[in-house]
Amino acid sequence: MERVRVAVRVVSGSAKGRPLKSVPGMGTRPTTDKVKEAIFSMIGPYFEGGAALDLFAGTGGLGIESLSRGIDKAIFIDMEPKSIETVRANLKATGFGDRSEVFRNEAGRALKVLEKRKYQFDLVFLDPPYRMKNGDALMMEMATRGLLRTGALLVLEYESDYAYPKDMEGFLHMRTAEYGETAVSIYKFEGMEREPETSGEEVPHS
Repeated sequence: MERVRVAVRVVSGSAKGRPLKSVPGMGTRPTTDKVKEAIFSMIGPYFEGGAALDLFAGTGGLGIESLSRGIDKAIFIDMEPKSIETVRANLKATGFGDRSEVFRNEAGRALKVLEKRKYQFDLVFLDPPYRMKNGDALMMEMATRGLLRTGALLVLEYESDYAYPKDMEGFLHMRTAEYGETAVSIYKFEGMEREPETSGEEVPHS
């Protein structure tokens, strides 16, 4: 059974210090405040707008942190009902409900829906359960479906005894860091050989 790590607050930005609820039960592995702070020091730490995707949202801590630090809009996706409830509660508590959309769906199916709705993202958080080793495949799928703007940053969080490839078509590996049992790799999307037709469209507001 995976050890539960609780993210208790928003680390910085407009909602700094706001407490975040954890998902009930033992199946969720929230990103710790220490790792969150390290992630955002590598990719920001603050943003001038843009759209974020939190694909395995859990508590919603990473997407909420990005909203607090200046991202305009965030999409939260998880397949667990308790996670969806927790994300909605945390968005309400931090006041970001009007800048967010929350969907209950499996990650692969969710990407198909996002493509149909012509969503595009500047920042993506991928924190799948450690038993899943498909973060790189999901990144490639997002690229081929036109979900990434050129220059988008992708944050892949995974178990530190596993290694994802650094060389992937269309992506520049920027950095990998380890924090105990957690590893984080940062990638930048540089574009595929043929840009998607949807490139440059704005994310629709709910």
